[in-house]
Amino acid sequence: MALHTVAVDSLASFTLAILLLFVGKGLARRYPGLRRYSIPDSVAGGLCCAAVVLLLYLKADVEIVFDLPARDLLLLYFFAALGLSTDVRTLAQRGRGLVVLLALATGFMLLQNFAGMAMARAFGMDARLGLMAGSISLTGGVGTTLAWTPHFTQRLGLEAAGELGLAANMLGLVSACVVGGPIALFLIRRHGVQPSGGAELEVGVRHSDEATARLDYDGVMLALLWLNAALVLGQELSGLIARTGLQLPAFVGCLMAGIVLRGLGGWLAPRGRGLWRWPRMQPSVALISDICLGLFITMALMGLQLSALHGILGYIAAAMLLQVLLAVAFTVLVVFRAMGRDYEAAVVCAGFGGIALGSTATAVANMTSVTREFGAAPRAFIVVPLVCGFFIDLANALVIGWLAR
Repeated sequence: MALHTVAVDSLASFTLAILLLFVGKGLARRYPGLRRYSIPDSVAGGLCCAAVVLLLYLKADVEIVFDLPARDLLLLYFFAALGLSTDVRTLAQRGRGLVVLLALATGFMLLQNFAGMAMARAFGMDARLGLMAGSISLTGGVGTTLAWTPHFTQRLGLEAAGELGLAANMLGLVSACVVGGPIALFLIRRHGVQPSGGAELEVGVRHSDEATARLDYDGVMLALLWLNAALVLGQELSGLIARTGLQLPAFVGCLMAGIVLRGLGGWLAPRGRGLWRWPRMQPSVALISDICLGLFITMALMGLQLSALHGILGYIAAAMLLQVLLAVAFTVLVVFRAMGRDYEAAVVCAGFGGIALGSTATAVANMTSVTREFGAAPRAFIVVPLVCGFFIDLANALVIGWLAR
């Protein structure tokens, strides 16, 4: 039977993503284990869609393709909001934690790549192909995978590199979404960690406060004003960064712009008057960022073409099982201890799965799910996005360049 492709336009895809986010929230209410283990609502809804799409492909020869142009814009809004929620004074106090986490992430990249190369040898493949199931696709993500594919296919003559990298990235994204929350819950219970209980979250509101959360017109409009200002400034910063020769994701500029605007606002209007009234707009910024992140993760999972795994299922399944086990063991045994063995460290561990296996958005989604259950963790929401979204890309480029020769 011939394969029939169904293209879903951008408006319908966006509407479906909203519906799937409600589906995820409904599943979390019906199955308390999802919330207990801090599985994000967006993951539950998005994976349901990916499973249905795969079933239609396998059983009915129907391929569903979603048009998702809003996905990237939602990510920019989310990181702009995260930057606005970052107090630069607190950032200055977290330098040590940032350096420690960067060192841990870099060390894990080496372990990740050696494991991928060893697995490739075990399957009779060129060992360098294992890098595509290592830090290129898992720590680096889709952008890094696509950037390095020509090097592997044209210079090294490894034709299957691109497909292998994208397949590893897909499975890594799903794995990162699933393991982050349970890791944090295990650490909190195993070590008797005392949650913060803080209600002023960087992203979203606590589950217990959802029914009483209050917004007002001025707060929402001010939030939108400064979020858009962060996007405009972020575009300019991204352009300046690109001129230096560094190729960083666009959301890095928005994150930096948000941090700059928060610092300037607090300096120019310390009493929160005029157009900078942070206490009034903070709940709106937190809610908007939560919605944008939820829809982004949902769309990312909707867009997964799991059918692409068919031709390389044996190697990719074995390689990813090894990578996930390594990530979990490294997080529990090394990261938690090095980051302080407290509640903030447990939240960082929830995000480390995103650093090691998925993406910055996945890392923050895992941390958000944990903090909505147990309380705020401001240190984690500073160091993880900066390491995952900025510094780790530089370290990854050096590691890949050394091994992919």
